[in-house]
Amino acid sequence: MRAVVVHAAGDVRIDERPDPRPGPGEVLLAMEWGGICGSDIAYFRHGATGTAVLRHPLVLGHEVAGRVAAIGPGVDGVAEGDAATVHPATLVGDPRLPDRIAGRTNLHPCVRYFGSAALDPHTDGGFSDYRVVRADQIRLLPDGVSTEHGALAEPLGVALHAVHRAGDVRGRTVLVNGAGPIGSLVVAAAKHRGAAAVVASDVAAPALAVAAAMGADTTIDLTESALPEDVEVVIEASGAAAAIGAVLRATARGGTLVQVGNLPGSAVSAVLGDLVTREITWVGSYRFVDEIDDALHAMRDGLDVSPVITHRYPLDQAEKALNTAADRSTGSSKVLLNLAG
Repeated sequence: MRAVVVHAAGDVRIDERPDPRPGPGEVLLAMEWGGICGSDIAYFRHGATGTAVLRHPLVLGHEVAGRVAAIGPGVDGVAEGDAATVHPATLVGDPRLPDRIAGRTNLHPCVRYFGSAALDPHTDGGFSDYRVVRADQIRLLPDGVSTEHGALAEPLGVALHAVHRAGDVRGRTVLVNGAGPIGSLVVAAAKHRGAAAVVASDVAAPALAVAAAMGADTTIDLTESALPEDVEVVIEASGAAAAIGAVLRATARGGTLVQVGNLPGSAVSAVLGDLVTREITWVGSYRFVDEIDDALHAMRDGLDVSPVITHRYPLDQAEKALNTAADRSTGSSKVLLNLAG
């Protein structure tokens, strides 16, 4: 089978690998669509993402969907031909968590994740013709949800988790700073969860156009205007450390700021005084727990992720797809790989 494999910074190849077969408790997926994430870009550009450093060749991709091609012994509840996406996380070791974080499996101290070099050996992702997964990782797509849209269940789950971390947003105004793919999906997630109004801000006009199409009531071009004042709920999705001061200032006294944009793992300079004097609750948001299920339900119920998809490439053009996704001048938001093409 073909697989999109990063060998080192700047070195991504379409490698041939043996066709996999499912074992007991496993399912073989024939992959159809994969969404390119910032971590895929980081492995390609830098050979690392955060503290995860590439030590061996790695199959990229954790935003994927396809169809069941074969079923291993002992698997019930799925049939060949079923459309499905995948929960990409696997807990390693004792699954129990301290009472204070019970159920928050995204905070388990050791997690294998599709397309991740965090552990050695690495965990291959799903940018390939086929991928064997445990049956419990399979999430069947509801009627009316295509495999193309199913590949976005993972990032939409990230967005829904961020909104969940903000608390009850019903009837409230939400500011989303950063209108990249996650930010635009956060816009849609906030509207889906009942926000009265959502404001999206960014420095790129194409990104703001996507956010508007995803449901933003107002957009702010930060090259021309400043952030609004006194917003009760703010979700920071840019991951730009230089933006933190202005985002804290935009957050109302006693308000909540959710950090879903990945901040650098090294020292940065940021203006933080308002965190104290405005008594802002600043919380992190990391991946998701089971919100991938909520994402599928939301799409079933009408949440349309189409506007965030701006580019599609066949698998054998993976390098071009990665470069497009990394270059904001292309106007890209979510770039998809047609894994069956």
